[in-house]
Amino acid sequence: MIEGTDRLAGLVAEGGVVVLSGAGISTESGIPDYRGPSGALVRHTPMTYQAFVGDPAARRRYWARSHVGWRAVARARPNAGHRAVARLQRQGLLSGLVTQNVDGLHQAGGARTVVELHGNLNQVVCLDCGDPTPRAELDRRLRLANPRFDARVTTINPDGDVELPEEEVAGFQTVGCGSCDGGMLKPDVVFFGETVPADRVRECFALVEGARALLVLGSSLTVMSGRRFVLRAAKLGIPVAIVNQGATRGDAYAALTVDGPLGAVLPDLAHLTSAPAAR
Repeated sequence: MIEGTDRLAGLVAEGGVVVLSGAGISTESGIPDYRGPSGALVRHTPMTYQAFVGDPAARRRYWARSHVGWRAVARARPNAGHRAVARLQRQGLLSGLVTQNVDGLHQAGGARTVVELHGNLNQVVCLDCGDPTPRAELDRRLRLANPRFDARVTTINPDGDVELPEEEVAGFQTVGCGSCDGGMLKPDVVFFGETVPADRVRECFALVEGARALLVLGSSLTVMSGRRFVLRAAKLGIPVAIVNQGATRGDAYAALTVDGPLGAVLPDLAHLTSAPAAR
């Protein structure tokens, strides 16, 4: 058992815990994180909202690469960490579950009532009329528009983007909204440089403010999008525990940190908290 897991179990077993998860919980499902040991930022510059809406060439490049990458994300399966979080939820120990991930793996692993801070890749939205579309439907339309497009995934990134040679991208045909006859389609996720919807942020703050403890799983907390919830918890005197591989920008505010793979730590945590002595 990894050092600190037993102390973590003592904290979680009292209940009232809000979980904030990041990309590190999905690495063992084959989706790399941005800044951890398999970090994608070393080789990949994520698409920004400004480039997506303002540059047709950037938009075509994104859709060509994401057309391939989404299928790889859709094939990913929840790992032991996702299933352990769902188990903690079933045990009644979690009062909220917020994820920064867009892969839907918490729900696939059995979790309920997940607040997806940055959205979900499985849905597309029209920026002109607001109509949502299942990603599978867009995938069908893109296949019809690009019958000879047969690019292969070499490296997938947390946002569902992949690396493709420029020649593979050049002839890719994008499609517009089917409801308003050609509106601009965008994955229903928050791009870099885009603002998280205010009502979603308020919901997350309310969960944190009502928590007995905040448990951060697999996030470096480098960007303020997630770190602000740690700062709010610390300001209110709510204990913060962090499980991650490597240091995070929230460690100074944490009552407890556990350094280890989530696929090992979380099943042990769920087992310990289910034991009568822990409750």
